[in-house]
Amino acid sequence: MDDFQVTDRSIDLAAWRRRLDHPQGGGLVIFEGVVRDHHQGRAVRHLDYQGYAPLAVRTGQVILTAARSRWPLLAALGCHRTGHLEIGEAAVWIGTAAAHRAEAFAACAWIMDEVKARVPVWKRETFADGAVEWSQGTILRTEAPE
Repeated sequence: MDDFQVTDRSIDLAAWRRRLDHPQGGGLVIFEGVVRDHHQGRAVRHLDYQGYAPLAVRTGQVILTAARSRWPLLAALGCHRTGHLEIGEAAVWIGTAAAHRAEAFAACAWIMDEVKARVPVWKRETFADGAVEWSQGTILRTEAPE
């Protein structure tokens, strides 16, 4: 099972975790990216994510499908949040299930790297001093993923 979603609501971490359950799954790996209170030595107040959901979902799905072709996964799932996020809130969730841990770990890390590089969701950071900055955006690629 593969599924990638973009939501403007809080990510239901427990619900996504349940979707990884598989009787053959010996290795389940979950990555939760949460908003932290600092970036490059500066205090962060909150983040705002914007994205183009139809393309983000399509791109995320392509990434999950590519991961399935590289590793023997039982499930590959992902969700990215948009909108206003406070410190501690989940911004992204990636989960993989495989018969063995090595494949689940490798696939989860690769998926997260690809999501960060390719999915059209952009982050705006508001710092404690009032400054607002956009982080480096998605790099759109035309070639197939590795």
